Parts: sequence; C-alpha cells; structure tokens
Amino acid sequence: MEAKAINRYIPSSPRKMRLVVDLIRGKNVEEALSILHFSPKHASKVVEKVLRSAISNLQNKAEGKRIETQNIYVKSAFVDGGPSMKRILPAPMGRAYRILKRSNHLTIVVAEREQETKPITQKTEKAEKE
Repeated sequence: MEAKAINRYIPSSPRKMRLVVDLIRGKNVEEALSILHFSPKHASKVVEKVLRSAISNLQNKAEGKRIETQNIYVKSAFVDGGPSMKRILPAPMGRAYRILKRSNHLTIVVAEREQETKPITQKTEKAEKE
C-alpha cells in the first residue's frame, strides 16, 4: 500500500529543493525525518511537512489496520519546476535586469515494506529416503 502528498507553488528554486529531497529518497521514514529535522537547509522544513502529510495519508488509507512506522519508507520523492515570477531590477545607466523568482512543486510517495516470508523448501528424494 502506498500514499502520496503534494505541495505546490513552494517559493524556492527547484535546484535548492532537490538537494534536500535527494537525501531522503529510498530511506526509512524515521531515518528520513531525523535527517530533515537536523538539516540546516530552509527547504528541509517544507519537505518534512510534506513527508509527515504523506505518512498521515498512508495511515488514514489503512483505516482499521495499524501500520508501524518502522515498515514505512520513502518510495519516491521528486521536485518539478513551478511557474516563475518575472521581476525587474534597476541597473546602471538606465538599464533594467530581469530577475526570475522560481517556484516548485514537491511530491512524496511513501509505501509500506512487504513482510519477507521464507519460501517453503521441498525435501529432496534423497532426504526423504533417509
């Protein structure tokens, strides 16, 4: 089972956000939350909020079933570019420089790890005869 959380129009450049998201991709949820909590980057606060939302979505999706947080991991996390605001900055000699204030969309998908079961081994004919 998996669940997704999306945060759109985050006022930060996608490049800065991807640095933080790359740290948690594929990790266990508890480990990912501790990485984000102690990260000095500003984007880590936004990613932590979205990750907690994805975990909550997964637990709500399970309804009566209890899901242990040790069994949840970050299946995928990606950042897409959002719309850019165009602004003008005054420059020398009457010129103007264009500034792009970028934004991004963050998507995090969490899933529950499958319980590993040992396959049933068949006895060989030699073992049965003994």
